[in-house]
Amino acid sequence: MGKSAALLADPMRYFGNKNFVGLLIRRTNDELRELKWESQKLYPRAFPGAKWKEKDSLWVFPSGAKLWLSYLDRDDDVLRYQGQAFTWIAVDELTQYPTPFAWDYLRSRLRTTDEGLKPYLSMRATTNPGGPGHHWVKKTFVDPAPAGQAFCATDLQTGAKLVHPVTGKPLFMRRFIPAKLSDNPYLFEDGAYESSLLSLPEDQRRKLLDGDWTVTEGAAFPEFRVGTHTCDPYPIPNGWRKFRACDYGYNSFASVLWFAVNPTDDQLVIYDELYVTKKTGAELARLIMEREVDNRVSYGVLDSSVWHQRGHMGPSIAEEMIAMGCKWRPSDRSGGSRSAGKNRLHELLKVDEYTEQPGLVIFNTCRQIISDLPTLQRDPKGEDDIDVKTTNDHTYDALRYGIMSRPKGYTPSGHGISQIRAADMRFGY
Repeated sequence: MGKSAALLADPMRYFGNKNFVGLLIRRTNDELRELKWESQKLYPRAFPGAKWKEKDSLWVFPSGAKLWLSYLDRDDDVLRYQGQAFTWIAVDELTQYPTPFAWDYLRSRLRTTDEGLKPYLSMRATTNPGGPGHHWVKKTFVDPAPAGQAFCATDLQTGAKLVHPVTGKPLFMRRFIPAKLSDNPYLFEDGAYESSLLSLPEDQRRKLLDGDWTVTEGAAFPEFRVGTHTCDPYPIPNGWRKFRACDYGYNSFASVLWFAVNPTDDQLVIYDELYVTKKTGAELARLIMEREVDNRVSYGVLDSSVWHQRGHMGPSIAEEMIAMGCKWRPSDRSGGSRSAGKNRLHELLKVDEYTEQPGLVIFNTCRQIISDLPTLQRDPKGEDDIDVKTTNDHTYDALRYGIMSRPKGYTPSGHGISQIRAADMRFGY
């Protein structure tokens, strides 16, 4: 009830304004009952004279402010709110909705003529990981930015920022605020509820006890944990070797990852990423070189299929990029390379029992790889690979090319990756 109680408390700051009109939603009327009961304990004590109208499922406060507690079961139910205006809208347990249709429609009902309320127009939602709407809620609120950080709202399909076409300013901002059981002292202190959650199967335990959004049924890399394998950005020391890896696509996506190697233990750090579509090889090369003006890398690994010549005599995409100064060597796509890459990633995700550190960490600003990695599905045929039907494997392929390039940190003698010789100087090395 902790999250639901927060939704009941949040609009109380506006109940003194006669023009406040709020709407609090649950999926079904049965699920709404507990909210009604809790509101009847809270509101009359905080606002003497507040009236509950059971027939309308409506609170009316002494100032004239109103708060509806209602349900929205099917997409068609949004028509009940057609033509209405609200200054505050909240949905309890948002992942119970399989699609964002209801959420997006309700957003169109958010408006007021009260200048004092306009700055505070807002939508709120609570939920646990899991449920039929897990994917779209995660992509909308969890993936775009680190937890607790406000970010410009993005388009669910393209990931593009939603900005005003003239001013370029964000249309609105979003923020994901995580919470664990330990954040609720009333449920946490006696240990009974914690014991109940600890007894659940691992996936359910991670969702409900840890609030872990990376849990995916059939995940190829179930050992990935945001808390373990991501970190806040920090300046990469000058002595650390840096390199990049790229999976190229034009109609799909091109993914570039930048790595650094900690020379003390050879831990790999993914510190930057680029994820773009509809970019030619030359355009991608320019974007990469702009990122590397003050960030020189030792080498780059590029999908070897990009070396294929076009037509009879034309230069390959890789050769065009190298000619511009964006140098690469080809990735390993020999037989067994996919399986070897997957196994290597499993090794890097392990936490060393002595150092208590994994072999790979990712800056939490690299949102695409953090979003993609836990959603990759294992091969349903039992092969040691991810599901070949996966469409969001571009960051994974770039990651695989990078970790299989034998990256090593500088040693005191100055030796490292420079000991690996390129097979052909046409690769740019």
